[in-house]
Amino acid sequence: MDGGNHSVVSEFVFLGLTNSWETQFLLFVFSSMFYVASMMGNSLIMLTVISDPHLHSPMYFLLANLSFIDLGVSSTISPRMIYDLFRKHKVISFGGCITQIFFLHVIGGVEMVLLIAMAFDRCVAICKPLHYLTIMSQKMCILLLVAAWIIGLIHSVIQLVFVIKLPFCGPNELDSFYCDFPRFIKLACTDTSRLEFMVIANSGFISLGSFFILLISYIFILITIRKPSSGGSSKALSTLSTHVMVVILFFGPCVFVYVWPHPTSHLDKFLAIFEEIFTPFLNSVIYTFRNKEMKVAMRKVCNQFFIYRKIL
Repeated sequence: MDGGNHSVVSEFVFLGLTNSWETQFLLFVFSSMFYVASMMGNSLIMLTVISDPHLHSPMYFLLANLSFIDLGVSSTISPRMIYDLFRKHKVISFGGCITQIFFLHVIGGVEMVLLIAMAFDRCVAICKPLHYLTIMSQKMCILLLVAAWIIGLIHSVIQLVFVIKLPFCGPNELDSFYCDFPRFIKLACTDTSRLEFMVIANSGFISLGSFFILLISYIFILITIRKPSSGGSSKALSTLSTHVMVVILFFGPCVFVYVWPHPTSHLDKFLAIFEEIFTPFLNSVIYTFRNKEMKVAMRKVCNQFFIYRKIL
């Protein structure tokens, strides 16, 4: 390490997930399978939305951006975890660790705001259908996307500014398979109680606050759907249930990891695997198989691809 942060530790050692060879092999197979499926599924959603003119609407614009973020979620941790499974010495440099934390929280912050934007989009579509295209204009969609990235960057940088100056003089073992604030801060050779509270306030309460905002918006939509005057309630309810499933999959592990007062190593690792590997895959599956327009458009894209290959 350089002398700027007075640190002796220049690299960190992951203790990993397990020492059992059989468990490692199973994790390797399933993690690789779900990682590839997630990358393919989310890439297909993006390609479908871009190529099909019928999907050039605010809802699908936000969905394509969510799929792009899910590609980032999968790529931030999964490749490194899969690569480390059979390595005896799972080592990451200080800079590599900080970089992983930075992208992890930028992407997490962007996804939180995107999920709120998607809930707002459905709220406008169901509660004010006549004004939908006026409110959810192209300008509004771009503003929501820019706001998501700005908030994600601020959320990540604010924490890193304090963490990067911490002195690390040993030990350097992280009881995890990736770098994140809670366990990383505990390795600093100084009192970090205030900093740990700041991380909880930043990551934990933002996760919890965003979850309650989404919960309130969904309750408001449900009340609107139940009104006798509202039409298309079955389709709206189906779309709403899709969003609720994705929100629970994303915020459940986040709230537990950053807010729960008595974390356990094994449960944290399981939730991290679920959120970083399975959730991006499940998001693509949920949004695809519960949406008829997406299924039809995807078939067209796949058919065009196979026709193009035959011509070649």
